[in-house]
Amino acid sequence: MKTKIYIIITFLLLSISVSAQIDRTKMPESGPAPKINLGTPKKFKLKNGLQVLVVENNKLPRVSVTLNIDNAPMAHGTKSGVEGFVAGMLGTGSTTMSKEAFDKEVDYLGANISFGSESAFASSLSRYFPRVLELMADAAFNPVFDQNEFDKQMKQTLDAIKSNEKSVAAIARQVDRALTYGKNHPYGEMTTEKTVKNITLEDVKNLYNKTYKPNNAYLVVIGDINFKDVKKQVKKLFSKWEKGNLIPQKLPVVKNPNTTEINFINMSNAVQSEIAIVNTVNLKMSDKDYYAVLLANQILGGGGTGRLYKNLREDKGYTYGAYSGIGASRYVSRFRAGASVRNIVTDSAIVETMKEINKVRYQKVTQRELDIAKAKYLGNFVKAVERPSTIASYALNILIYNLPENYYENYLSNFNAVTIDDVQDAAIKYFKADKARIIITGKGIDVLKNLEKTDYIIKYFDKEGNPTKKPKMTLPIPEGVTAASVIDSYFNAIGGADKISAIKTLAMTYNATIQGTPIVLTTKVAAPNKTTNTISVMGQTMQKQAFNGENGYNEMRGQKKEFDEKEINKSKSNTAPFSDMAYKNGLLDRIEPVDGKNAYVIKSGTTEIYYDVASGLKLQSVEVVKAPDGNEMKVPTIFSDYKKVSGILFAHKRDQVTPQFTLNFVLQDVKINEGVEDKDFE
Repeated sequence: MKTKIYIIITFLLLSISVSAQIDRTKMPESGPAPKINLGTPKKFKLKNGLQVLVVENNKLPRVSVTLNIDNAPMAHGTKSGVEGFVAGMLGTGSTTMSKEAFDKEVDYLGANISFGSESAFASSLSRYFPRVLELMADAAFNPVFDQNEFDKQMKQTLDAIKSNEKSVAAIARQVDRALTYGKNHPYGEMTTEKTVKNITLEDVKNLYNKTYKPNNAYLVVIGDINFKDVKKQVKKLFSKWEKGNLIPQKLPVVKNPNTTEINFINMSNAVQSEIAIVNTVNLKMSDKDYYAVLLANQILGGGGTGRLYKNLREDKGYTYGAYSGIGASRYVSRFRAGASVRNIVTDSAIVETMKEINKVRYQKVTQRELDIAKAKYLGNFVKAVERPSTIASYALNILIYNLPENYYENYLSNFNAVTIDDVQDAAIKYFKADKARIIITGKGIDVLKNLEKTDYIIKYFDKEGNPTKKPKMTLPIPEGVTAASVIDSYFNAIGGADKISAIKTLAMTYNATIQGTPIVLTTKVAAPNKTTNTISVMGQTMQKQAFNGENGYNEMRGQKKEFDEKEINKSKSNTAPFSDMAYKNGLLDRIEPVDGKNAYVIKSGTTEIYYDVASGLKLQSVEVVKAPDGNEMKVPTIFSDYKKVSGILFAHKRDQVTPQFTLNFVLQDVKINEGVEDKDFE
């Protein structure tokens, strides 16, 4: 924990003999695929169609049960999100037991019971399992769809949507699926505030009644149980579950673009770009080239040994990780390569990713790469078959995907049979670099200029995947407005020039948390340019930065480093107690939209400061700093929740944002013209 805190604090204050005997250069020669003896679950089927798989394993006194209803994907259109209400309301008691009684008994038994829109899960000690299975069945088949619980779920859902409105990663995940599959496809439709508000309690009941049927359902029981006892109990609890008509689904046809294009989603608060290169595929587990394409993907982007990771992270330093993946499905799936990259290298990251995709398509991989990829799957498979749950999941796959009975017995030999040529053929077939969508969610003003230099057509979409126009990059600055006049407006907005000029010192204390650990930032400033920032964790000073008007230093973990000439000159140019006074000498560069507000942007050194055109208040500052790896990065500080203290407005929320984390500082205490002494800056 302390190491992680040290790393975070470093980011914050930027803005403020056996082995010698082995020749490890040679890859060990691969042997034949090991012979794997997979166990076989015991099975039975109820008259209503429910298929039951039981895996007995007495090593630990625990049992788990999973109910999976294998319906075809279903779109919900203007009521997208209704399936989440079904999942959320199941398990909130039953017609025979109140929610409070249900939760109390589950807790008393030390059990876990949860539900999806078309699934259920329970686990417990084996001695309590009969009762736990009974509770799960009761909640699943006798649900209470109560209006009060529905209203609670509605509020939680809308709150979750609201909280993700400014999350670049969350928006990127939703929109790239919408653009890949189409918004009318079950895999691509988007749940929004509008669709959720269309949902009624009756819609939830109707969906449950349509989909919760045993005809194509599977119950998997694993653990310390006796097959005969389980069969008897399952028949008792599940035989009355009435079968129904399965709902046929005609899925929309999903197509890739005729030629590769960029789909751009503008988010003005993005500190990095979320990029994804995507094309749909028709890949099934039973396909002959299934094994070859998995190996091709492993070589391209399957982890730290993948080419994407080595290129974009280790070689170029564009990102903390770059990966690719491909899925198999009875319906439709996709190939996706992606990464989160710094704004300034968005176009370069696209070029390098496309280069790696095309390289694996048009140049044969090496035998060493193929052997490493095979070893990865061999190791994972061997470890997996040691788990009882694997026996059940493999047997379930055989049933659901209509695979040969010996599918997993031949799994490793099928991987071992893949050749270099097979890998290339599969990559050409499934990695459609010439007919892909390059989906970028990022800050247009930072990245579009360079993206427009590429050969790709750029299409623009909003946060709900709807076509839109190119975002406005800047607005014209009105005649007569200068950096000085913007700062004057700011001072007027927070209290007036007279009150500001009367302030000679400020002492401010901010609180934040890192993974539950309290962190305190204490800032003291005194005219004309004295500053000190102290960071404490759990009462212990972790880092201090101080400048006394002539000299300064950084101190961390007891190690003090004096300011160099550049740092001294920068500190001398600052103004206290309000640094904004120095920005009067900056460059008023542009007007830029920020979260729906137009903001004047002043450039001062390596920092850009944003002031709301309408209110005059400071919205954020963005400083270009060097990260520990030597690369430049932008570190925004967002100011909000302005409240008066002694007649002066202070931002009581100060969010420090980096690509990896956000520190949410809350102002706890402000002292004006008191609490500051000269020794604070020594």
